[in-house]
Amino acid sequence: MADITHWADVIADEVLAKGTKHLVATGITPSGHIHIGNMREVVTADVAYRALIDKGAEAEFIYIADTYDPLRKVYPFLDEASYAQHVGKPLSEIPCPCGEHKSYSEHFLEPFLGALEHLGIHPKVYRADELYKEGVYAEAIKQALVKKDEIAAILQKLSGKTPAETWSPFNPICSECGKINTTIVKGFDLDAETVDYDCSCGNSGTVSMNGGGKLTWRVDWPARWKALGVTVEPYGKDHASRGGSYDTGVAIVKDIFGSEAPHPIVYEWIMLGKQGAMSSSTGVVVSISDMLKVVPPEVLRYLIIRTKPEKHIRFDPALPLLTLVDEFERLHSSDNATSYDKRMIELSHAAGLCHTDIPFKHMTTIYQVAAGDFDRILNIVKRAGYDTSNEKCIRELAENVGNWLEMYAPDNAKFSVQEELPVMAATITDFQRAFLISFSDLLDKSGELTGEDYHNLVYSSKEPGSELNTMIANAMEVAPESLQVDPKELFKAIYISVLGQASGPKAGWFLSSLEKDFLARRFREAAAYRP
Repeated sequence: MADITHWADVIADEVLAKGTKHLVATGITPSGHIHIGNMREVVTADVAYRALIDKGAEAEFIYIADTYDPLRKVYPFLDEASYAQHVGKPLSEIPCPCGEHKSYSEHFLEPFLGALEHLGIHPKVYRADELYKEGVYAEAIKQALVKKDEIAAILQKLSGKTPAETWSPFNPICSECGKINTTIVKGFDLDAETVDYDCSCGNSGTVSMNGGGKLTWRVDWPARWKALGVTVEPYGKDHASRGGSYDTGVAIVKDIFGSEAPHPIVYEWIMLGKQGAMSSSTGVVVSISDMLKVVPPEVLRYLIIRTKPEKHIRFDPALPLLTLVDEFERLHSSDNATSYDKRMIELSHAAGLCHTDIPFKHMTTIYQVAAGDFDRILNIVKRAGYDTSNEKCIRELAENVGNWLEMYAPDNAKFSVQEELPVMAATITDFQRAFLISFSDLLDKSGELTGEDYHNLVYSSKEPGSELNTMIANAMEVAPESLQVDPKELFKAIYISVLGQASGPKAGWFLSSLEKDFLARRFREAAAYRP
């Protein structure tokens, strides 16, 4: 069977057929919490860039923050009284919601850029407001104003929508009310690089083409391709519909700006559990910053990398997240991984990302046994035989697990070791008492046990003639051949004795995380308990 080529390498081959020098771009409007649905665009761009580099291309990777877009409405996470007056103003010109950043856009952009760093993604960052103010778009603005009617004809032909008579490809910012979506262009001067406008607030004025406004989205996007030299760009399926902004962008960049559209990478949405597609405006989000608190960054990369961009991803940060982590860890440690699997793992890694050999699920047990105390966590990790040379990575994993338990874990995934014998020990049966006494005696005689040792020891109770089977039979004063052993009942006795509940985490990992002497004492105490 022929090896499967990863989608990022397929894209790289398609792009390299057009040339060896490329600029990969991605852009997101920081109008709200930038969520893991947005992360799909950035990770997709990053792996396409990395695939190009791996194949010897001369490539660059940039991120454009659309900070000059207007605030479109007062979103659910904003205070109506404070922000109603700012609707229509560019995001970079609106006050920060928390008062600690220089603008509204920076409030949401700063944590996102920090998250990119944590994900091992390092594009060159541009802010749209700065690009406009620096004059990067000035030539495109001139061309667009001169060829306004041609652009309108393209929009009408491809989108089926007729622009209004007052429509303009450039929206001035009113000097009085500060809004960008309430002005009408009345004239322009190419030599002076100025635009005249009237505003619905009653003000009239003249603005510079260098920062005095911005191109409408369907013109801004192709102007960006031309001005920055973009050759590869992922974008959501909303832009990919027939007559959508990519279709009109292709025509505008060719017929108006004399350039070519970038190689398209269309991606589907990330769906949040059963709630649907993530959207900042609807509040159906899990922010990248929050997600990086609960799961290793390489696993978040893997979430995107394992699925072709054109297929949607369903994401649930509760128990299904553990399944995702398990899948990644199995592939990471597999000796029989295919070349495709190895490529997925390779693209999931990035410089500076931490990795330990401790399974996430095991750490959920260790963390709770240690009650979150890192020194105790480290001792348990050492006793379990894991590599402890990189305490930084172990600490990061422990913090991920602690946050997951607090933020997303269902109640049945949580437990706590009881300092005193739980009153539920009163429900333990005579058979379970015989097992606990016998198990304690064996623990006293044994050395340190691994999780597998504990698992095998409990299951040996089913084997006639085994030491544990014989000890239980003697304690019950019955013949070994008449002993009917159900390991589920034995594990139930263990969980009741230590946790005060009838079930718990994976027993081997759980028992090996606790001190052997503590277990022996607690099991004897539970066996002797008579309320």
